[in-house]
Amino acid sequence: MTEVQTQPESVVPDALTTVLLGHNAFQFTRAGVELGLFDLLERSPGTSRERIGAELGLAERSLDILLLGVTSLRLVERTEEGYVNAKSISDLFTGGHWELVKAVVGFEAYVTYPGLVDFTESLRANSNIGLRRYPGDGATVYHRLSEDPELLKVFYHFMGTWSAVASKHLIKYGDFSSSRRILDVGGGDATMAMAVARAHPDVEVTVLEIPKVVELARKRVAEAGLDNRVKVVEGDIFAGDYPEGHDTVMFVHQLQIWPQDRIRVLLGHAHAVLPEGGRVLILNSMSEDNYDGPLMAALASPFFAAVAGEGGMLYSWEGYEKSLKEVGFDQVRRTRCAEAITPHGIITAVK
Repeated sequence: MTEVQTQPESVVPDALTTVLLGHNAFQFTRAGVELGLFDLLERSPGTSRERIGAELGLAERSLDILLLGVTSLRLVERTEEGYVNAKSISDLFTGGHWELVKAVVGFEAYVTYPGLVDFTESLRANSNIGLRRYPGDGATVYHRLSEDPELLKVFYHFMGTWSAVASKHLIKYGDFSSSRRILDVGGGDATMAMAVARAHPDVEVTVLEIPKVVELARKRVAEAGLDNRVKVVEGDIFAGDYPEGHDTVMFVHQLQIWPQDRIRVLLGHAHAVLPEGGRVLILNSMSEDNYDGPLMAALASPFFAAVAGEGGMLYSWEGYEKSLKEVGFDQVRRTRCAEAITPHGIITAVK
């Protein structure tokens, strides 16, 4: 009788292996996205190994490596009929989140990865040491990316896709009932400003951005036919020369870039330009107050610590609330965005 040899259990559990070799795990995910494997299996569940190789144009060894990786990572499953996406991947397609995932993959691969070489040094220095990996002399990665058209395209595809998802939370959970003129500080390509303008026809929004982003934002606003209610102006968000006449100041995916002392500068400028009773609104992904999760907030933070600005992270709710109160805001309120694949939340406060 032939003895069946079972594979011995590894002394390193799979969960720890995924952490130790996490960069490789990501590369399999990236390959599956960029080669079109997941799209193929979503269109044709049960696709054979031979057809996958032909459709993706992969040699036998390359196909073996790819399938070994994605099946071991439980991204793809092998059945008697052929290969299928794992439920975790398939659910992203059916839930309408796959384009966001693809944008995240592109952002991590081409924008984030180079600077994370210096993550440990950035923690030691409490500064974004990883910025040195990006050509240019701008003070933030956003300034430097603006000098590289291809990387800038990847970045704004990511931000546009991410903002499109976050804008749904902003419209659903953000309270604009008392807002008539909104200032969107560091509003990027105006995705959020346009979402608010569409949802609230009696509201005007002004986007304040750096010069090289202004042109892109104005073009998108004009194409959307919203240039009568969404304005885009140039300015330095730290200089304090915010346009006046607004009753609401909005920070969307902006404050996480900076350390808390710089956040207080921005909130202070917002407080100074607002009238009594004016409001500030912050939309970000949030960490819990005791910094023990969620996992997505943890894993997204190294980019802000090592690369983005002067050293930020996905801060806790309490961290923002303390800064708001320090610069003079009151009536601070938090709102969790339910049914989100990201840990988004909204904090509002009143002058």
